[in-house]
Amino acid sequence: MLLALKLAYRNLIGAGLRTWLNVIILSFSFVLIIFMKGLISGWDQQAKTDMKNMEIGGGQYWHKLYDPFDPFTLTDSHAPVPYEVLEEINAGDMVPVLIAPGTIYPQGRLLSVVIKGIDPGQHLFALPTHSLDTVYDAIPAMIGALMAKSLKASKGDVMTLRWRDVNSTFDAREIAITEIFSSNVPQIETGQIYVPLETLREMMQMPDEATILTFRDSEKTRPEMQNWVHKTTGELTASIDNLIKTKTVGQTILFVILLLLALLAVFDTQVLSIFRRQKEIGTYIALGYTRSQVVGLFTVEGTMHAILAAILSVIYGLPFLAWMAKSGLHMPVDTSEFGMAIAQTLYPVYPAGLVIMTIITVTTATAVVSYWPSRRISRMNPTDALRGKLQ
Repeated sequence: MLLALKLAYRNLIGAGLRTWLNVIILSFSFVLIIFMKGLISGWDQQAKTDMKNMEIGGGQYWHKLYDPFDPFTLTDSHAPVPYEVLEEINAGDMVPVLIAPGTIYPQGRLLSVVIKGIDPGQHLFALPTHSLDTVYDAIPAMIGALMAKSLKASKGDVMTLRWRDVNSTFDAREIAITEIFSSNVPQIETGQIYVPLETLREMMQMPDEATILTFRDSEKTRPEMQNWVHKTTGELTASIDNLIKTKTVGQTILFVILLLLALLAVFDTQVLSIFRRQKEIGTYIALGYTRSQVVGLFTVEGTMHAILAAILSVIYGLPFLAWMAKSGLHMPVDTSEFGMAIAQTLYPVYPAGLVIMTIITVTTATAVVSYWPSRRISRMNPTDALRGKLQ
């Protein structure tokens, strides 16, 4: 085996430019596959981290009637906070949120919104809710940057908010925008207004009630509670998981095409090599090599393209991948318009398993492509091979 490696290496180096062209193409495949897979992996981690910090925490309880995609459920999706979780709420490890439909009238216009009541003193979400702990003649309110852009509103603006309470009675008051926050999670900004929890409970005449209970500890065993449905972080981030899977399938098709182009060059090189080196093959057999040993020699020779490509990838790919992991990839468009959790700058993450699997996949594919044309050697007549004639 050691002799085969030495002969293969000598033959590859002797081939000169043809070898290095194949190696460079394969190295591009290595680097591009790792980079794009790392980008998707980084997006996945970044999106889930942002969602946990800004919206879902370690999991949630939803009122059994609550459906975030059906605004008509907001009228009835509320219930008193269960006594089983009061201790956790008082400790700051669970945050109740009351949700109600409403209408605002910015600059003489009409816009339907979702009103969310949240505790100004909470520390579970990375939201500037402390801005709601202010005294105004109007109700202090907080909105996201996307909402502010839609309303053409600025901090300090005052507008009218109308709602319908639990008794179906309409009421209206003025709200003052005390804070405009920005996040990487568009769904917590679009069409939503945040007000103090107790203020909204008073407005809706729903004392001690909530629609969602968000907790911090995702590992704690959660009891079943009447009127409440437990939602794990996996369920709450399912939309991101499905999107990542879709993107991964599209990327895989691109990678296969790129890899096939690189392997085609290796395949052509092997076919040409066998055709031009018939006398050499006949000499190997005449010297006592078995046909399987000669086939193995040419297979190793082709596989070494991938090994040299991996070494070359480390030389120029490692600095590039490290630089991208530090600087990130800045998106050329406003990602807030995508309607999903995605940052304006994505930072790739390269797990060890990703790098190892990429190397194994490309090397294995190269070995298969190298072996395929090499099988013809087993059908060659040594005498004809020495004379330079194929059987």
